Amino acid sequence: MDANTSSSQNSSQTPSSCFSSPPGSSIFAVFTVTNLLLLLPLSTFILGFGFLRWRKQRPAAMNPLDVFTFHMVVMELFGMSSSVTCFTGAYKNHQNMIKVGCNMFAITSCVKMFFHVLTCMERYMAVVHPLTYRNLSKSGGVMIRNICVGFVWFLLAGLIALRLQMGNNFNMILFFCNLVLSLIVSSFCNISVVRVLNRAGPGEEGANAGKTDTLKQKALVTITAIMAVLLVRFSGNLICLSLGSSHVLSSYDTCVVLTSGVWFCLPSSYVLPLLFLHRAEKLPCLKYNKN
Repeated sequence: MDANTSSSQNSSQTPSSCFSSPPGSSIFAVFTVTNLLLLLPLSTFILGFGFLRWRKQRPAAMNPLDVFTFHMVVMELFGMSSSVTCFTGAYKNHQNMIKVGCNMFAITSCVKMFFHVLTCMERYMAVVHPLTYRNLSKSGGVMIRNICVGFVWFLLAGLIALRLQMGNNFNMILFFCNLVLSLIVSSFCNISVVRVLNRAGPGEEGANAGKTDTLKQKALVTITAIMAVLLVRFSGNLICLSLGSSHVLSSYDTCVVLTSGVWFCLPSSYVLPLLFLHRAEKLPCLKYNKN
């Protein structure tokens, strides 16, 4: 009887419900504090540095990767405020705060992956279809980029509203569907860039060949880094979900395993900001040629 009851309780456990339990709330509290100490200063610096750069150049002349990074950082700040709300609700045992904060954090964590996808697609177009990319940069490229960014924010608002009408499994289904889609797109972009990396394309011969090869290599590094952190996120959360649904763990251990999955989200939160600092030659751990 006790074994059946334990299995029944484990099968009903979800990451959202575990956030209000003692082990889950403790793990999520450490995660939230870590984000506030590391990601908040990083995000603030990037937005401040980006604003100063924006004042010195026309918005249309900005690097598309920087635009995606800035929006990603703003969405990260929104996600951090949601995690703080969730943690505060767990601390005060306020179920409505837990529900609102944790669901907003979960959906934001899903939707922000679209900025990873947009970054990969932008690098894919620049390398695999350079002529089309140059023509779009001179005409409707900025408008297309703005439409894509606006769609991501609209999607975030729509999914948050939709979550109120859906069951407890909505966040997990959305998370893995979006993560698989992001992995497929980034893998496709990665393979496509690798195929053309050592092959000269239209308008790339002669004096421009060396510069073009460098741009291709940077594109490959960007896409590979994004694909790697998404793979870590997918593998880690899949393992946590599998262990948490195995019915062999106690209710306490199940919540520990399920809640620990949030830590696999950290690499994907830092990849675009760190790539931005690398492009701006602001990473303190690297030495850059100032000549």
